[in-house]
Amino acid sequence: MNKPLRRIAIFCGLLILTLLLRDNWVQYVQADDLQTNKNNRRVTIERYAQPRGDIIVDGKSITGSKKTDGSDFAYKRTYKNGPMWAPVTGYASQAFGATQLESLEDGILTGNDDRLFFRRTLDMITGKKKEGGNVVTTLNAAAQKAAFEGLGDKKGAVAAIDPTTGAILALASTPSYDPTTFAGNSTTTDTKAWQSLQKDKDPDDPMLNRALRETYPPGSTFKVVTAAAALEHGLYTDVDAKTDSPQPYDLPTTRTELKNEGNIRCKDVPLREALRISCNTVFGKIGADLGKDKMLETSEKFGFNSEQFTPVRSNASIFPTTMDQPQTALSSIGQFETAATPLQMAMVASAIANDGTLMEPYMVSVLQAPSLDVIEKHSPKKMSEPLNKENAQKLQSIMETVVKEGTGTKAQIPGVTVGGKTGTAQHGVDNSEKPYAWFLSYAKTGDGSPVAVAVVVEDGSAIRDDISGGGLAAPIAKDVMQAVIDSKK
Repeated sequence: MNKPLRRIAIFCGLLILTLLLRDNWVQYVQADDLQTNKNNRRVTIERYAQPRGDIIVDGKSITGSKKTDGSDFAYKRTYKNGPMWAPVTGYASQAFGATQLESLEDGILTGNDDRLFFRRTLDMITGKKKEGGNVVTTLNAAAQKAAFEGLGDKKGAVAAIDPTTGAILALASTPSYDPTTFAGNSTTTDTKAWQSLQKDKDPDDPMLNRALRETYPPGSTFKVVTAAAALEHGLYTDVDAKTDSPQPYDLPTTRTELKNEGNIRCKDVPLREALRISCNTVFGKIGADLGKDKMLETSEKFGFNSEQFTPVRSNASIFPTTMDQPQTALSSIGQFETAATPLQMAMVASAIANDGTLMEPYMVSVLQAPSLDVIEKHSPKKMSEPLNKENAQKLQSIMETVVKEGTGTKAQIPGVTVGGKTGTAQHGVDNSEKPYAWFLSYAKTGDGSPVAVAVVVEDGSAIRDDISGGGLAAPIAKDVMQAVIDSKK
């Protein structure tokens, strides 16, 4: 080979080598940056090039897809009973991205998950169109409907759990929204619908998932946690024996008197009676007597001060870590800085109903390939043991008294053992705002404990004196529990 040809061959070889290096640099080094670049429309176009897989409840899809007119995004997401299921599904929008299950399981739903690589390769060889997989949830459609319809036009949330597994059976939040209305990318209809749902346009904040992301003062429902702490730490062992509970009770180191609601008499009453009539003085003094560290230990075993992942993230509920004795007393009756999500309070009821064992909450049971083959199956996991079996059953006994003849009678279900606790939580500076109505409960049948429920209602339209956990929240919890029981028959 003469010299000029050799130089041309070397130059061409260098060009090919440079091209290979650049190609590998783009494919392997820059791939993630390019894929996540907000200006890279190819990723979004590919995501919506075929129908998404579905989110499944009770064997039926609650989602769908339909052809998009006049867009390079071929398909857009649709939802069945969108407002009812939005706290579970989240949304998948061509213009505004995705949240919750739609986001967390996007790889499965679009068919892009690495675990579907073999399936994608096979489809490419056979010329079959790419498909997305399915996300099978633990939700109970009847329970979700009862929760959503029970809340109605009131602001609030419901969380229901299977105590034996941790499976979430209902997760409702109102007011809600329909994800279908902004699933496309129209600058008129979709953008207008999106903007109308933002908090600056709608102060009720319908896109807030109150079941997972809102923390409320739990009020008297927290007294079951305080009762658990009293039993676990040996302050009291007999729920029918007198407690050391003066009335009036002055908060330690202060001249401030802790009052009970109404004219109830709480002096030295047993734990059973104290929970039945909801004595602030008894449980406030228990918290002060146990002290911050013991109250904190029990609270954190129930899940307080930790985020929960269902897999959708739930905000951490709060039991304060820095308190003096008076603040500990107030925190122990659900006041001061104590705050809880509805999911957290359902977890409290769940652990008690499950004889003291708290299971991790979850709402995805199976991930399926497009062929319906199982890619991943969830196995229930124990999270903690906030109280032993004997003490859990003692607490069940007094919670059942609350429903039989206390403030929770509206949750009674004929032929079913129901335990519960009402709460009316203070709201606003010096309790100036209308309080929140709470109810947490569980139902037990001959087969065990099928469901634990927490309900919170922010009813701004109700007369202040009519706002109570027993009046507003307990009937909703009853309907949810009944729906779960009926679905198991």
